[in-house]
Amino acid sequence: MARAVAELLEILDLERLENNLFRGRSPNVGWQRVFGGQVIGQALVAATGTVEGLQAHSMHAYFLLPGDPKAPIVYEVDPIRDGRSFATRRVVAIQHGRAIFSMSASFQKREGGLDHQATMPDVLPPEALPGEDEMRARIMPLMDPAARAYFERERPIELRPVELERYLPREAGTEPLPARFHVWIRTTGRLPDDQAVHDCALAYASDMTLLDTSLIPHGRSVFQRSIQAASLDHALWLHRPFRADEWLLYAQESPSASGGRGFSRGSIYTRDGVLVASVAQEGLIRDRGGEG
Repeated sequence: MARAVAELLEILDLERLENNLFRGRSPNVGWQRVFGGQVIGQALVAATGTVEGLQAHSMHAYFLLPGDPKAPIVYEVDPIRDGRSFATRRVVAIQHGRAIFSMSASFQKREGGLDHQATMPDVLPPEALPGEDEMRARIMPLMDPAARAYFERERPIELRPVELERYLPREAGTEPLPARFHVWIRTTGRLPDDQAVHDCALAYASDMTLLDTSLIPHGRSVFQRSIQAASLDHALWLHRPFRADEWLLYAQESPSASGGRGFSRGSIYTRDGVLVASVAQEGLIRDRGGEG
């Protein structure tokens, strides 16, 4: 198993302090604040740990304060409702005596019913895109240094962007790129067969690249020092079973940016076109001025 995936599983393996109380840690990677996807994933793990026989189908969360990666995070779960078909949980993540994140999650007993879905976009498959070795040799040297450092970092989620031009220098006066981004994602190692593990791994990955999509038509990036970027809220709907260690297409778009906030939404498909999840997020994209 890849070291980064083993560490991801350790991060998602929360310590149970009491029936509805859990403690998680952050990886020692030198970040100034906790990655939002980590808190989403850990909060879903905590909520799932208080439910039996049901699967998560939706979660809605708010980021309240930046997380401190040097301190443990305590997750307090409120078991709001337990029904025969559905259960609802509220989770608050606490550090230094203050709430840094809150989430509501709903769980459902698996059942059949009416079925339809949107069609997956027609994009290049992951095998036709540069892998990590080719990215390092051919693409990364052309990237902005901050973006290059992001892609060079070892992580549990492999990313294969379809629109690589998003990260390459563009000549002045060229037409803005559309507010769309497609990226193939999967964990860099095999995961256990438990569907809940795959749900939480996808919740972790769903915070990657989504907010940055709202900056594409402006020729900006969350990697630029002049952009103050932070996730404000996040919603995830899980439609169908999937494996997070197999290729998934994360199709993202940003319908709006205004008032220092960018709104983005995404659809996640298996490689054979099954829609497994939908995501929506609004985040801070404050322009602080200056270059870089």
